[in-house]
Amino acid sequence: MTDTTSLNGAAEWSKTACILCECACGIEVKLEDRQFVRIRGNKEHVESKGYTCEKALRLDHYQNNRGRLTSPMRRTAEGTYEEIDWDTAIAEVAGGLGRVRDAHGAGSIFRYGGTGQTNHLFSVYGQALADGIGVLYESNSIAQEKTGEVWVEVNMLGAHTRPELSKSEVAIFVGKNPWQSHSFPAARRTLKAIANDPERALIVFDPKRTKTAELADFHIQLRPGTDAFCIAAILGILVRDELVDTEFLDRHVTDRAALVDALRTVPIDDYATRCDVPVAQLEAVAQRLSKAKSIGSFEDLGIEQGPNSTLVSYLQRLLWVLNGSFAKPGANQPHSWLGMRGSRRPATPGLDRTPVTGARVITGLVPCNSIPEEILTDHPDRFRAMIIESSNPVHSLADSKKFREAMRALEFSVVIDVAMTETARQADIVLPASSAYEKCEASFFTFHFPDNVFYLRKPIVEPLPGTLAEPEIYARIAEKMGLYDLDALQPLVDAAKHGRSTFAHAYAEFIGNNPPAYALSPLILYRTLGPTLPAGLDGAAALWELACNVAEANPVQVERAGSDPAAAESLGGALFDRILESDDGVVFTQHDYDEVWDLMFTWDEQLRVDNPEMIEKLLDLSNQPTDYRSDEFPLILAAGERRSFTANVIIRDPDWRKNDRDGALHISQPDADSYGLENGDRIRVVTATGSAEAMVEVTDTMREGHIALPNGFGLEFPDEDGEHRVVGVSPNELTALEWRDDFAGTPWHKHVPARLETIAAG
Repeated sequence: MTDTTSLNGAAEWSKTACILCECACGIEVKLEDRQFVRIRGNKEHVESKGYTCEKALRLDHYQNNRGRLTSPMRRTAEGTYEEIDWDTAIAEVAGGLGRVRDAHGAGSIFRYGGTGQTNHLFSVYGQALADGIGVLYESNSIAQEKTGEVWVEVNMLGAHTRPELSKSEVAIFVGKNPWQSHSFPAARRTLKAIANDPERALIVFDPKRTKTAELADFHIQLRPGTDAFCIAAILGILVRDELVDTEFLDRHVTDRAALVDALRTVPIDDYATRCDVPVAQLEAVAQRLSKAKSIGSFEDLGIEQGPNSTLVSYLQRLLWVLNGSFAKPGANQPHSWLGMRGSRRPATPGLDRTPVTGARVITGLVPCNSIPEEILTDHPDRFRAMIIESSNPVHSLADSKKFREAMRALEFSVVIDVAMTETARQADIVLPASSAYEKCEASFFTFHFPDNVFYLRKPIVEPLPGTLAEPEIYARIAEKMGLYDLDALQPLVDAAKHGRSTFAHAYAEFIGNNPPAYALSPLILYRTLGPTLPAGLDGAAALWELACNVAEANPVQVERAGSDPAAAESLGGALFDRILESDDGVVFTQHDYDEVWDLMFTWDEQLRVDNPEMIEKLLDLSNQPTDYRSDEFPLILAAGERRSFTANVIIRDPDWRKNDRDGALHISQPDADSYGLENGDRIRVVTATGSAEAMVEVTDTMREGHIALPNGFGLEFPDEDGEHRVVGVSPNELTALEWRDDFAGTPWHKHVPARLETIAAG
């Protein structure tokens, strides 16, 4: 733990990082009696260099709030909860999971979570527990957003990419408002720099005139849900007018004939009409793209949670592929990764589809909208137990009512979290975790190029009494279930006391002689290597193996970034030591642009655009609906919009918001006039799934027929008198399971047919 007080007892600044978005900007916190009394950017952080947005300044509302859990809880027969001690709780979790496993097989236990906003380190241990039990199916919030995108990138170049926007001549944002959602370093500074440079251009596809769109050279304010038509039309123009880089395509893109033929058939004028964008504007965008020396594109939830989402992920990448913008400064780059290990369970055939509904499983994740259907059935292979980690699926997944029903239908469920969430209130056992600032933690969103950064957050306050860090929780469950024998680990404990080199040899020998132990290796490292690490950092033990892995995969780049193999037992060990020692983060790999091709996983280092499934969808696009509204539901609701004071559900205390405290419904002036609405009025939002009342904010940023509610609202939270209250609308009381992408299964949260009903006075 970093020092937080000086010798005379005065408050000191402690270095850590924000946890509210994937940027994980470095911050400094001034502490007084556990309170975050002041917060500022850390100017010495290797990446953010002092930058932070307004959200980070309110983190005390996360750390110190009335909703923290301080005791394990057990659901009673009456549906209430009672406090129990840790030994009883661990025994009941081990017993509950063991009973379901023994009666129905480990495949009937489902794991959800592990991607808490920049709190990822604990999930390495959760994955180890799941693998040790034999869990076959899992999911998390990524399956609400990114699985279609990941599938496209794996098929196109075998690697994940991110745009190097600080150097992009043209930056494209599709369904993304980085002024609010960030996702890349110094987002607002970068956006302003692009907007203020006459040699650069900003292109934004968004139905709403967002803060980002207001800076754009080209704001394509298309009809909601028509992104596929719009981008297909631009691609059709690029091919029609021969605005593509044929030299790059000839050298680096395989089998493009079927794609080019399909793009030649795009009915450009018809698609422009469908998306309600002038052809001339689309042609101007195509011309600007053709002249760009580099293009960086970034998509997000606006399209990933709407119609044709996987197809849009494919099409928008073609904008930079046809331009030849790859392996150069400012392009979308693949990258090294220091992050979560994959599952280490033995390979099991047939896991590419879910056991009940046959939904497509992408990158090992079950589509979130399929989960209730995998439970609420009499199918013999249904999910019968759930482990839910630092996640609130009852609130964050589609159709909250159906998810509550599904959880109650389980034979056993356990939730591990810092608060009594909406999901926890449906579980059999709830285990209280220490907060993100009471334990060592890290973000695995290490997606940068050429310099890739990792930051280990060290605890800056003591754990709240009654809570445990997740590695300890998972280790206790594993040991109670008999997944490994503590006595058998004693040789490793002894080896660790003699230094890292001795331990490395002993660990390799131990795993070699006990192959099943490999699945449990993070927990084994926690129990053996962990106690030798600096105080408060025992939970970082699993990073040793991850650091060794990234060093083995990228030895030149790890050493180039500053890790000296002579300083430790290995290059990975040297990197691990740097991570432990730094309070400002470390650059763990440093690549050159001619090494981009080595980061791809296609056998011939070629981009593959011949994607039969996506080309078929492109050819069929003209037969697909453009408008999903109806007489009954004449509006389209974006359920879960990012705003200045929304942060998923990681901050439950509504008092953290300095504005928009009620989470207003954004509505256009014409739509407001048709209902006779003014700012501050209340209206009922109705969908096929449910209804909710919201306060109205009339704004000229919205298109007619398009309304929006923010994310992060509708959470139950105790007031100063201990009475629970709910502020704002829980968006997923209004969304539906069946509204989802037909390929990846991602939900249509941003495209929900809806209507408004006036509320009678009195």
